[in-house]
Amino acid sequence: MPDRLLICTDLDRTLLPNGPQPESPGARPGLHALAEREQVRLAYVTGRHRALVEEAVTEYELPGPDYVVGDVGTSIYAIEDGAWTPWPDWNEQLASSWGEMDGLALTALFEDIPELTAQEPQKQGRFKSSYYAPVSIDAVQLQQRMMRRLAGEKVPSHIIWSIDDIRQIGLLDILPVNASKLHALRFLMKKTGHKPDNTLFAGDSGNDLAVLSSEIPSVLVANASDAVRRQAVQLSRAAGTMDAFYAARGGFRGMNGNYSAGILEGLVHFMPATEEWIP
Repeated sequence: MPDRLLICTDLDRTLLPNGPQPESPGARPGLHALAEREQVRLAYVTGRHRALVEEAVTEYELPGPDYVVGDVGTSIYAIEDGAWTPWPDWNEQLASSWGEMDGLALTALFEDIPELTAQEPQKQGRFKSSYYAPVSIDAVQLQQRMMRRLAGEKVPSHIIWSIDDIRQIGLLDILPVNASKLHALRFLMKKTGHKPDNTLFAGDSGNDLAVLSSEIPSVLVANASDAVRRQAVQLSRAAGTMDAFYAARGGFRGMNGNYSAGILEGLVHFMPATEEWIP
């Protein structure tokens, strides 16, 4: 039985039941009870910015997190008694790649690409430049074209592509080369003293793939798309990390494996002794 546990989960369509698949009625209350245990720390790892995370916590009656990794890994907050404290040392690390470059300034580099639409101002950030694109586009070719321009401007970056299955639109984020959900999660684990043997990550989409295929024990919830499931398996096999990857399938305590049910199923898969923590 772990003496402490860090549960890290994406929000939209992972913890939040805002996809088309049904939610098992007892799943979210079970996760809520688990998060209240003294041994458990909870981190939300999401593409949402702070205001949208707070909105989700209220709307879906989620447990208050201890940490939030937001903006696709470009911000980290510690939360105590409702107070959000940003981690300036994470910002300093990201600045080692981008210096004084602001994500919003990058939009000028891509104004002539008609398939790209800059996302709303509140979804942009100091270390994040975000766009919408048609799901039908050749995403690999588009990213290669953009990376050539970024390299020409000497802005060390990488691009994360994912698809919003509900709205059927592509989501593209340009981040510093040392920023992502995985980079931020490793930073969080190091700072809080957590190791892979007492950490769990849960996700469902393309911007979760780097963590899902990493050394960190990870669960792909059952409501994830078949395309993401295939990619997660392929990447995990290539990285030799299949032992740290689990795809929820349902059946745990009669639940369907979607959303919170998948998180609980994955937790018990990796750490069977924690089942007694779940009411």
